[in-house]
This record gives sequence, C-alpha cells and structure tokens, in this order.
Amino acid sequence: MVKKSVSQQKIGSTAFHAVTGGFCLGAALLCADSFAVSGDPKDAKYPSRPIRLLVPNAPGSSVDVLSRIFAAKLSEMTGQQVVADNRSGAGGIVGMELAKNAPADGYTVVSATTAASTVAVLLQKTPSFDPLRDFECVLQAAVTANVLVVHPSAAVQSVEDWVNGVKLKSGRVNMASAGSGSQSHLSGAYLMSVAHFSSLHVPYKGGGPSVAAVLSNESQWTLTPAPAVINHLANGKLRALGHSLPVRSALLPGIPAIAETFPGFDYSGWQGFLMPLGTPRSVVEKFRSFVLKSGQLPELKALLAAQATEVVMGSAQDFRHLIEQSIQKNTKVIQSLGLKLEELP
Repeated sequence: MVKKSVSQQKIGSTAFHAVTGGFCLGAALLCADSFAVSGDPKDAKYPSRPIRLLVPNAPGSSVDVLSRIFAAKLSEMTGQQVVADNRSGAGGIVGMELAKNAPADGYTVVSATTAASTVAVLLQKTPSFDPLRDFECVLQAAVTANVLVVHPSAAVQSVEDWVNGVKLKSGRVNMASAGSGSQSHLSGAYLMSVAHFSSLHVPYKGGGPSVAAVLSNESQWTLTPAPAVINHLANGKLRALGHSLPVRSALLPGIPAIAETFPGFDYSGWQGFLMPLGTPRSVVEKFRSFVLKSGQLPELKALLAAQATEVVMGSAQDFRHLIEQSIQKNTKVIQSLGLKLEELP
C-alpha cells in the first residue's frame, strides 16, 4: 500500500489536521486584500514602519531559524523591515507576555509556537496570558516534524525494535531533551506513554546540547524538531527511526511515521503568528495576506523544506482550533509528567 505524504494528503477532500475546512488559498488572498482596502483609511498605509517579530525562543533555536526565514520574506512583501526580536525565558512566557502587552497597532507580531503558546502557560498557577483570549489569531504558517533519532551504533532499524530494546533494559536508557517543557521533552514523554516504555529523562540547556549528547552517545535517543538533526542525518552521524507527522512526508524521505507502529501518534510542532488583542481587523488581515503570499514563494518553501518544515496555512479559525487542540493534548501530557513551572529553562 502506497503511503501518502503530508502534501499529498492535503490535496484530498480531507485536509491535513492543522488546516481544516477545505481552505482555498486563492480565495483567501482575494478576501484578505479586499478587506484591507475597505477597512479604516488610516490602515491603508500599513505598514509604514518596521515590524517587530517577537520570537519567544533563544537565537539559533529551530523556532528562531524558521522565524528569520519568514521575517526575511515578509520584509520583501511589506516593503518594511520585519525584525526578529528574541525574548526567551521561562519556556516562552517572557516573550508571550511582552507580545500581550505591546501596542495593538500591527507593529508587534509574535512567532507563536506549540511550546511557548500552549505549554508554558499551562504550568502557571495564575496564567499571565491566554493564547486565545489575549491575542488575535492571524494564521498557522508551518508544521515541523519531530524526529526520533539514535546513535548510529545502535543495533536497531525500526521504532518497534527500539522500543522493545529499551523495555528489555528496564529504563537504563537516557532520553535527551532541550529542557523540561521543551518540544523534545513532551514529544518523548508522549511517545513513552503511548508505547508503554520508560527511559530516564535528561534535560539539557537547549536543543544543541541535547543533540550533541546523542551524537556522543551520552544519551541514547531524542525525539526532537527536525531542523536540529537534519544535517546530522545527512552525514550519517545520527540515525532516524521515525517522525511524528501522522503520515510519511516527502520532506523526510525513507523515514516512516511513528504512527505506522503506534497508530494515532501525532505530536509535531506548529508555528504561526499572533498579534496583540485589539489590533484592527483590517491590519490583521493585511498582515495575513502578506504571510499567505510569502507562503506561495518557491524560495520560501525550499528554505523551509531544507529544515524539514512544511508550509501549512489556513484561516484564523483554523489556527484557533489548532491552539485549542494543542492545549487539550499538552494538558494531558503535563499532568502525566507532573511538570512544574520552576523546572522550565
């Protein structure tokens, strides 16, 4: 039976899970442009100055890399500089709080991610922001697979072999992560819960050190965002056993979906854009039209593909639904881990 890639799956009547409702890109562009023209006259000149793209992650992280790719293309589209501004801390809370309190004028946009928008906030006893109530949803922009990688010396060739081998070692296997609450931590924990095995979680200070730990075999595996390991896979320094998208993807040729072994497994990272609550709708729609147009550029698709990331765009309602789903899923994972805010980097 031929497996369909994510791109192929989106062509059919049932769209990829992050983009529901049979969204028509061409029609959306026309609607967005019409809305911007018919909005408040003072918004017609938007943008008339540089736009700050708040990135609630450290420089060099996979989120930062993707944000800067979009920022460069959006600068071309808008005719104004779109400047990436890294504000990491507390798992993304610092950057999200800054975005929430920024002027609602269209000149502050936050590069929203699974971890910063729906994980960190769940760990606060008194949440300092709500990803749905305190922001205007612009749209999802991309989806990035997490890839299960091991040291090439491991005598396994499949996810099933790996899980069975770890079970035999009774937890004497280390799982590296970029830190408590990170994408690699929660995706790995989710896999352990689905596959019913245990491994010692070893949190490192960032994605780079966690991948380095697997490269040296200090830790034996990680389920981490593809951009962090794509080059190591190409040069044979790491071996990929599976990825977290629901079906196979042309962006990760030869790598099966973990869902082929554990049906229903789906724990990838998404990236999108939010604006402070109260930003004029015409401005939100105009910025959205710029993102949609940039998503059609072959060069942007190629840059993201090099990071094993796929352009996935839909309506604001689609994005809101995706955030709701992420909150529900991550609430269960966090509760199972007993994760605390003070554990976040």
